[in-house]
Amino acid sequence: MDMVMKGVFIASLKTILLVFLISLLARNAIGVLLNINNPSTYSRDDFPPNFIFGSGTSAYQVEGAATEDGRTPSIWDTIAHREFMGNGDIACDQYHKYKEDVQLMVDTGLDAYRFSISWSRLIPSGRGPVNPKGVQYYNNLINELISNGIQPHVTLFHYDLPQVLEDEYGGWLSRKIVEDFTAYADVCFREFGDRVSHWTTVNEANVFVLGGYNSGNVPPKRCSAPFGLNCTSGNSTTEPYIVAHNCLLAHASASRLYKTKYQDKQHGFVGLNIFLYWFVPLTNRTEDVMATQRANDFFVGWFIDPLVFGDYPDIVKKRVGSRIPSFTRHESHQVKSSYDFIGLNHYTTVYIKDNADAFIAEPRDFFVDMAATIIFKQDTVPTSVVSMEKVQLQVCLKLEVAVSILTPVI
Repeated sequence: MDMVMKGVFIASLKTILLVFLISLLARNAIGVLLNINNPSTYSRDDFPPNFIFGSGTSAYQVEGAATEDGRTPSIWDTIAHREFMGNGDIACDQYHKYKEDVQLMVDTGLDAYRFSISWSRLIPSGRGPVNPKGVQYYNNLINELISNGIQPHVTLFHYDLPQVLEDEYGGWLSRKIVEDFTAYADVCFREFGDRVSHWTTVNEANVFVLGGYNSGNVPPKRCSAPFGLNCTSGNSTTEPYIVAHNCLLAHASASRLYKTKYQDKQHGFVGLNIFLYWFVPLTNRTEDVMATQRANDFFVGWFIDPLVFGDYPDIVKKRVGSRIPSFTRHESHQVKSSYDFIGLNHYTTVYIKDNADAFIAEPRDFFVDMAATIIFKQDTVPTSVVSMEKVQLQVCLKLEVAVSILTPVI
């Protein structure tokens, strides 16, 4: 029997035209690999018939209309206006040009469009009254996509928390976010779920946590010395683990709501998305091999293990200790299997080298806890290391197999 492994690799362009998705076809456990170094040797026909080609964006990246029709600021608005050289006030102006954008997708031959909903456009106060203008915009966009044969795939949270919730109780640092996020998800499922079948609760949850609360390079830009980038508040040693925990609880709550209230009628799917590298040991030394497994446990297992097994990886709990929250038995039960799919955003392969000094270092952030050094480029590949160029696609095949295993049968 033929077995199809599918994967999605998404990179968004400013004009929302292009996202290239790579799938590997396995037949009778034998991989059929595409030659990515010579694009002219393959075409769309080389992919399975049901493979979906699409593009992906985030609301703040493309919508514009930042102060129109009742939308209130998100943490992205605040940081962009305070620190960045540009902002999303106009962006690609998709709020006004969504019909043109959809036509560009049609011209490109896309099957699907993955976009995020602006929480502060839909519910300007973060909770409570729903903005009818926001509902109208997303209905218009979804209907335009469907009328042109393009599947709408929706992300609920792409880093743009309403600023009012950040100000009120610290946003994702507080357990209060679980209730508010679930109520927001309920509005989305109710208003759009009759036409949307694919829901991602949080985009690249691990990147949001590390960028927002460890390194401080994305909103809300919280971090602490010596780990962050000129942050004025935050704690890199504890906050990433607190926020990750709350992200998992919020995801599980929204997923449970969908499964109990909407799934039987709407027949859709809900999942979480994370970012991952493919890690390769820098050498065949035992220390580097063990460091590679440790890096996987921190980068991937940190979120995936609770979803699959109901708890964090043992090495993560051991290294982080009391700085990482514990799941109660009830929470573990709620988080475990709270997904229909797990989305993986994968862009590159990196080398991993053991960092023995980190085992005794204080203070520690996520990367010191991981005790592994990420090497992005190796000009001269050591003889004890397998070249990335030779294994990249085989690695992707293994990745797709893992995704298939993690996806429950519905």
